[in-house]
Amino acid sequence: YHIHLVSQTIEQVVATSKERGIKYGIAEHGGTKENDYPIVLKNDAELQGWIAKLEPFPVFKGMQAEWYDWMPCFSKDVFSQLDYVFTDGMTVRDAKGNRQKAWLRDYDPGNDEEGFMTMYVDWLVEICEREPIDFFAHPTWIPGKFNKDFDNLWTEERMKRFATTLKNNGIACEIDCGMKLPRLSFLRIAKDMGLKFTFGSNAGRSPITPIDFSVNLAKELGLTAKDMWVPAPRNRKPILTRTKLRT
Repeated sequence: YHIHLVSQTIEQVVATSKERGIKYGIAEHGGTKENDYPIVLKNDAELQGWIAKLEPFPVFKGMQAEWYDWMPCFSKDVFSQLDYVFTDGMTVRDAKGNRQKAWLRDYDPGNDEEGFMTMYVDWLVEICEREPIDFFAHPTWIPGKFNKDFDNLWTEERMKRFATTLKNNGIACEIDCGMKLPRLSFLRIAKDMGLKFTFGSNAGRSPITPIDFSVNLAKELGLTAKDMWVPAPRNRKPILTRTKLRT
């Protein structure tokens, strides 16, 4: 469900879809104009244009929500025409409340790993509790500076808190074959809690990453079809039941 049209056309994505026998989901970034991306869907008209662009093709229609102020940009009626909406934890809030792209090379999370993780897990919980999303992309991602201590920083307590928040808010967990996240330790906790799962790659450039990593992890976990998330019918989407979208 997690492909972006960056250096490839939708026709190229569909061709890969037919070749691999996988129905892909394509997403565009959405939110306020303060989000700095080549394309950001900012209102109903732009969202309807995105939906219309994808409509003729055999793909799922999605949006990657940016920051936490995206909901008032769209009306419930238009937004519910999407198959799903998702977000991630790669944009964080600094001490002054400003948005920071934590995945950029010049982002510095500081040297206090434990302090960052305390703030960061609180932030992930806040995202899940306030935003009506369908699934969370590349869960447990942290800034590259701290990756050397990944397993120590993502303690069992932190993983259980994050997974519990996903479960309590009906949010599925993406198994990301592009970033190879989350790790098996988190996935086992998530499975034991009864979370649903999706496959994704965050693909924006050709070729699209094969989903072998995701499939192999799913097999190791013993996941079956009942463990996999699928888009809800239009009248049962979280954007209608947990939302601050315009009426």
